[in-house]
Amino acid sequence: MSSNSDGKAAGSPADSAEKLLHLLKTRGPHSAAALGEWLGTSGENARQQLKKLARQGLVTQRPLPGGVGRPVIEWRLSEAGHARFPDGHAELASRLILSVRDTLGDEALARLVEARQGETLALYRQALADATSLEVRVERLAEIRTREGYMAEWQREEDGSLLLIENHCPICQAARTCPDFCRAELEVFRAVLGDDVHVERTDHVLAGARRCVYRIDKG
Repeated sequence: MSSNSDGKAAGSPADSAEKLLHLLKTRGPHSAAALGEWLGTSGENARQQLKKLARQGLVTQRPLPGGVGRPVIEWRLSEAGHARFPDGHAELASRLILSVRDTLGDEALARLVEARQGETLALYRQALADATSLEVRVERLAEIRTREGYMAEWQREEDGSLLLIENHCPICQAARTCPDFCRAELEVFRAVLGDDVHVERTDHVLAGARRCVYRIDKG
């Protein structure tokens, strides 16, 4: 029997449970049948795993309204389930931000955000320097953001626009303390993707969405 680098048997319940958590994080709430299909197993097998995760407090369920007959149950990550993913030392970062603001004032905090924005912009510009098309630039940006913990992906829409989707925010708590981090990230995206490109944030975690989504098209 094959096994992975952690010594778990491939296809083991633990492995399936982690895959289910990842699917719920990246694809949002879904039925057990849909999750089972993505896992390559049955909806019943997925449901049993989901019930175990529910007992651990990592997922919750709710019946979907409408329809006739037996209601469809939708599964989603709980707050504890979301917390299983990298948080970028959220509590420490939040406390440091508050310390800077309380000790040095808002102007010093603004300089801190500006410095981080400048470093990020320089890094991204270097990584995208040889990307000749908008599609390649967005693809490269998604790869960078994934390495930074944002679980990013991109896709092309029917109207030709591109979506940059970030399924996780490792600096969420820090951004709640200082929303200027989100503003700076949007400005960095606009700068590295080109002056002739329009970038709009259509979904925002801080506004209650489950993920951040950026719509990108030629201006």
